[in-house]
Amino acid sequence: MQKVFDFLEKYLMGPMGKISQYKFVRAITAAGTATIPFTIVGSMFLVFNILPLTFSMPWFVDFFNGTFGKFADLYMLANRATMGILALYFNLVLGYEFTKIYAEEDGLNVSPINGALLSMFAFFMTLPQLVFEKGAVSLVHSVEEGSYVINGWAMGGDGVSRLGSVGIFTAIIMAVIAVQLYRLCVAKNWVIKMPESVPEGVSRGFTALIPAFVVAFAIIFINGVFVLLGTDVYQVVALPFSFVANITNSWLGLMVIYFLVQSLWIVGIHGANIIFAFVNPIALVNMAENVNNGANIPLAGEFSNMFVTLGGSGATLGLIIYLAYMSKAEQLKLLGRASIAPAIFNINEPIIFGLPIIYNPNLAIPFFLAPMASASVGYFAIKLQLCNPVIAQMPWPSPAGIGAFIGTGGDFRAAIVAVVSAVVAFLVYLPFIRAYDEKLYKEEQGLG
Repeated sequence: MQKVFDFLEKYLMGPMGKISQYKFVRAITAAGTATIPFTIVGSMFLVFNILPLTFSMPWFVDFFNGTFGKFADLYMLANRATMGILALYFNLVLGYEFTKIYAEEDGLNVSPINGALLSMFAFFMTLPQLVFEKGAVSLVHSVEEGSYVINGWAMGGDGVSRLGSVGIFTAIIMAVIAVQLYRLCVAKNWVIKMPESVPEGVSRGFTALIPAFVVAFAIIFINGVFVLLGTDVYQVVALPFSFVANITNSWLGLMVIYFLVQSLWIVGIHGANIIFAFVNPIALVNMAENVNNGANIPLAGEFSNMFVTLGGSGATLGLIIYLAYMSKAEQLKLLGRASIAPAIFNINEPIIFGLPIIYNPNLAIPFFLAPMASASVGYFAIKLQLCNPVIAQMPWPSPAGIGAFIGTGGDFRAAIVAVVSAVVAFLVYLPFIRAYDEKLYKEEQGLG
């Protein structure tokens, strides 16, 4: 096991540790975190709106449609203003956080607000659809059945289609381009400087003037090249991201994701923070596909906390219950009882660092295998339509079963699958924790 730890430290911990410190990775992690409250709020209104589908009793459907259903267009604005423009949230926050990191760490005189606005500016320039015909570039206009594009703006059920989850990856790329151009302008001193007597708000606006021109010309050039080639930014971006999404939505891809997460955890790095910084945007897109297009994609929304990491990273809920009530070693019993309350809400740092699990050869193998086993249960349950896919975002500390029940639109079968996942994960731990418990018990009794 020591050789395994040395291998992971050299070939995984080192590179991933460096990746986790990249400005872009930290910025996109912050963007994902900042969008969580809005995705949860929007999801809860969606869950409320599909209650007639969940409880499909005729009397309830009639009651709902005759009361709350009459105001659906009103209260569903909360969903359309969150999930319906999710790409915009990502774009603005990423631009803000990315610029803020450069300001604080590189000492550049850049404003996070300007970074956010420039990112939004670049993103909005990619939204309209253009076409090159008869020697001229023009906005697409199509009102055919199933295709509503008004002056270049594609419209969907929630409004402008490209502002929704379909535009997340383009929004991210545009934010990166805008912030990098802004940073370049400031670093090269390509800005308009105002006298110190000028109010800060006015000065900040003029500082962004030249960067705004640079961003405008850059995006016009990018748009122009793609339009002349008969495509646009969205279609080009969709190619690599669709390929990555297809890999992550396979069972093998899912296993790789959790293997990498656990590999980092076992050597002391918060693996989920690094790996899911890249996975979460894909998961949000998948959740929108489940909602809007009736897809059946397992890795969507908070799939991980609903079906996989119950009790915290490593799927340790059953393990902690065993420690609290069945272990013979006093130190494990005390640790288990102190960890039950946070474990219910998927927090298990006391176990990871107190048991410990990291760098512990006695528990390394089940720590790898348990999340992969529980992920397999959730994956195949959804793939085989034994329960509904995730359609609503839930807070990650949601207790086992509750998050899955609400997140799948009130499917009680999902709650059962979540419990089964937790049990399967515990069965992986059982022989290993028994042996470790026996070892510590003998040491406490002076028999070791």
